[in-house]
Amino acid sequence: MANRHSLLNGPEPAEFRQKLKIVIVLILIALSILLVRLWYLQVIRGDDLKQRSENNSIRFRRIMPLRGLIMDRNRQVVVDNRPSFDVLYLPGKGKNPDRLVEKIKELYSRRSLDFSYDQSFPRKMKPYLPVKLEKNVSMEKVAVVETNALDLPGIYIDVSPIRSYLAGEIIAPVIGYTGEVSKEDLEKEEEEYASGDIIGKHGLEKFLDSYIRGASGAELVEVNAHGKEIKNLGRIDPVSGHNVVLNIDIDLQKTAWGAFEGRSGAAVALDPRNGAVLAMVSAPSFDPNLFNSGVSSEQWSKIANNPRTPLTNRAISGQYPPGSTYKLIVAAAALEEGIITPDTKFMCNGSYEFGNRTFRCWQKNGHGHISLHRAMVESCDVYFYNVGRMLGVDKIAHYARLFGLGGATGIDLPNEKSGLIPTRQWKLTKMKQPWQSGETISISIGQGFDLVTPLQLASAYSAFANGGTLWQPRLVKSIETMDGKIYKDFLPAEKGKLVLKKETIDLLGSALWGVVNEPGGTGKAARRPNADVCGKTGTSQVIGLPENGKGRREKKIGVSYEDHALFVCFAPRTNPEIAVAVIAENAGHGGSVAAPIARKIIDAYFEGKNKINQTQIVMQNQPAMNRRQ
Repeated sequence: MANRHSLLNGPEPAEFRQKLKIVIVLILIALSILLVRLWYLQVIRGDDLKQRSENNSIRFRRIMPLRGLIMDRNRQVVVDNRPSFDVLYLPGKGKNPDRLVEKIKELYSRRSLDFSYDQSFPRKMKPYLPVKLEKNVSMEKVAVVETNALDLPGIYIDVSPIRSYLAGEIIAPVIGYTGEVSKEDLEKEEEEYASGDIIGKHGLEKFLDSYIRGASGAELVEVNAHGKEIKNLGRIDPVSGHNVVLNIDIDLQKTAWGAFEGRSGAAVALDPRNGAVLAMVSAPSFDPNLFNSGVSSEQWSKIANNPRTPLTNRAISGQYPPGSTYKLIVAAAALEEGIITPDTKFMCNGSYEFGNRTFRCWQKNGHGHISLHRAMVESCDVYFYNVGRMLGVDKIAHYARLFGLGGATGIDLPNEKSGLIPTRQWKLTKMKQPWQSGETISISIGQGFDLVTPLQLASAYSAFANGGTLWQPRLVKSIETMDGKIYKDFLPAEKGKLVLKKETIDLLGSALWGVVNEPGGTGKAARRPNADVCGKTGTSQVIGLPENGKGRREKKIGVSYEDHALFVCFAPRTNPEIAVAVIAENAGHGGSVAAPIARKIIDAYFEGKNKINQTQIVMQNQPAMNRRQ
């Protein structure tokens, strides 16, 4: 009965109350701990945790646009885009970004990789805006970051487009390069830039930046605890930039580059019928792809302080004495002014005496009694000493400006130089000194104060070749939309008129032909089987050199002070299609160095033209052949 009573009525009341007290105490302790923890998290660390929560779950990502392609005249792609893998840090994910950097360095060092980020993190970083630690990293670095993602909170890989310069250094001074917008760029009121934008920094990339840059997009994405995207919260698509079609033929450009064989200098090839730039070489050059990864201060110093100045586009910014190529202008001026006739002769015995100075001819034994035609063909200095003195500096300057010298050509590139064509007034204003007659003798053969760019020489000879039209040189043929529609055409633009008598053009044209094709011509190295090249050699002094007792210039000088070699030409003689100017720095005589370079460029032009013609003939005959089959 007792056992039955126990089963029916449960435990004794005292025992039950004891156990209940214990349970209640444990519950109260647990609730107290939970409340204290909640109070700590919400009151003490509430703001911090709220911000961290938002930062950990949302990431703002800028979407960089594709810059427009750059193509040559035959639509070969010269500049493209490719993916760049960048290492970024998202503020708020990692408590100590400096510690994360040390961790990355440690992981990299295990594979003998260098970490290029050497800056300090900003004191205040915006929660949603990532900080770029490295850009355009190797796939090996990508693998290191991805496989160690759990140990690198806030560090992730992003992909964005960067430039791929397919022709590299061959055309780099013309095309230029891109880079991230600087503080100075951001302060320019005329441009709407945002921090992190990639813009053109040099060459055509800079000149055409507003056309080819495009517009950035953006998106907000939700990410998990490991930084992986799980949801897109909103997106604005980027707008790609326009494509550019050049007048340059990249195959001709490659030939011109290779013809220099490592020498410093420049070459320009123009179409004298419309001013289109067919090739433009400046050597030495640089690899524009280096700038894709961000050039360190050490690398930039090495490039910028290189004594051979690879960043300078010598074709438009290099200013040189024109040497004997200037004799075309002096001869044209003398004929037009009636100072001489085609039959006028002067005696050349190898020197020209003026006051207490002796001006020498390159031919030490002289040319004897010589007329204008042979003076041009054999490049007699004494003949032009006489002619120049008779003309005077201001008359020479007048005709030089008619040929387009002494002023910018207006080519579609930044940083073009104007050169220098001196006058009496120029010297009086610049140097506060009167003009000396002996200075006229020097400039009559393209020495002294005379300075021109290779582009100016090519443009001047183009105007002479086409009968007197001075065209504005054009690198760009057109700008197109991404789907191939014309957005803007760069049409031929007449810059001026070279008004010369037909007799003058015919006479001097015959002389330029003789320079290349007649016996004794100084430009024989440019002679082709077709006998279609007309041109003029030149050799310009970098510095004046002392003479020894035998009247010869001493040559015990460094290579950097040797004479420049020049050659300017056009072809064919009738209805010319190409004009070429070549300057090889410190290379010696124009006939032996510059003329062979020009010959290779002209040969390549006509070979390329023949290939195109043959291809067109085959394609025209193809339908008929298919029908016969």
